[in-house]
Amino acid sequence: MATLETLRQLMPPTAESDTSVDWARMSESWGKAFPSDFRYFIEAYGAGTIEDCLSVLRPEPRGAESGTDDMLMETVNAESAWTREPKSADLVDASPELIAWGLDSSSDILCWDASGDDPESWPVLVRSRGDNLWSRYDCGMVEFLVRVLRAGFADCPLSDVSLWGKGHADFLNQREYQRRLKAGSDPWTGEPDPYADMFAD
Repeated sequence: MATLETLRQLMPPTAESDTSVDWARMSESWGKAFPSDFRYFIEAYGAGTIEDCLSVLRPEPRGAESGTDDMLMETVNAESAWTREPKSADLVDASPELIAWGLDSSSDILCWDASGDDPESWPVLVRSRGDNLWSRYDCGMVEFLVRVLRAGFADCPLSDVSLWGKGHADFLNQREYQRRLKAGSDPWTGEPDPYADMFAD
């Protein structure tokens, strides 16, 4: 998949994926298949965080017990935000089926509109906390990340502009993040941190 290869060049995996997903169970519980780029991303990277800024949420089947800031909880938050917050002009009359896949440090929620039959054509909807607005981007999750890193939209779609046009980024899944903490280093800078292991699980 060309876009995933592009992302791997911009954001090389730092460790093997630590996220095992039963995609058949996921599809059965949600009543739909998930986009192939998201599945490939999870298989290549796992769930985790880009530059301590944007988290890619852990896939969860409906009916599972949700963790903090994972797919089920953030989907509920997105559905609540949709009912009360303004939309861009192209979304005013929309009735999306939201599934959250990302969350950033400004509390923006990144979702798919999963109402279409073909998951490969699901657009990304972003609830921007800074603009207090829902906006639509006609691309998949991986292409969205690539375009953020390359400043490939007319404007930054996220309230936190840390990744905008950055070009190269680091991604840490939870296992690698914890490994670095336990080794006594700041997970993002690699610098020794005598207090790091205090924050490890």
